[in-house]
Amino acid sequence: MDLEQLIINYGYLAIFIGTFLEGETIVVLGGIAAHMGLLDLPLVAATAFMGSFMGDQLFFQIGRIGGKRLLATRPVWQERIEYIDELLHRYRFWLILTFRFYYGLRNIIPFALGTMSVPFKQFFILNFVGAIIWAIILSCLGYLFGQAFEAFLDKYQLPAIIIIVLILAFILFMVKRRTKKKIIHKIEEHHHHIHPDAPNPEHPHSDNINTINHSNNTNH
Repeated sequence: MDLEQLIINYGYLAIFIGTFLEGETIVVLGGIAAHMGLLDLPLVAATAFMGSFMGDQLFFQIGRIGGKRLLATRPVWQERIEYIDELLHRYRFWLILTFRFYYGLRNIIPFALGTMSVPFKQFFILNFVGAIIWAIILSCLGYLFGQAFEAFLDKYQLPAIIIIVLILAFILFMVKRRTKKKIIHKIEEHHHHIHPDAPNPEHPHSDNINTINHSNNTNH
């Protein structure tokens, strides 16, 4: 079985599984394959929508049913949950609609929202609409990306796909890494605002120093 046949036979299944778990890269690649005539662009977008919508709906339900018990065993998640809760109170509609674009929090947000006071109907509707927007944007982006490299793809199909995958993976990795650092910084600021007596993560021994200084001042 050659590469084209592999994509034709299993392309939609790969897109569904990839988007069920996360899958920005797989949707873009699906759009590229659609431009090459191996897949159908509307079906790529529809498959990406179904995978993303069903996956996030499942994570939301897990949060509703057993989220609090699971959080009790994962205290490291608590600061992110608190930060998401603050975002929910400030940007409720937009957070639920656009959480797929929140790299660094994208996977945990549906679960977190399930543990909070988000009605099932509200999440279902906004998740549905958000998944459509996300799937269309990324699949069309892949289609346009394939259009820009049409000549190269026609001549060097397999090497081109490998190169494109590596480039896309690197770009997404750098975007996620940078966004994740910003999010972690905001979470730390939020945590320090709520718990002003908590040790500064950049200076973990600062509390000990302050305690020693206070003790010395008391002795004098």
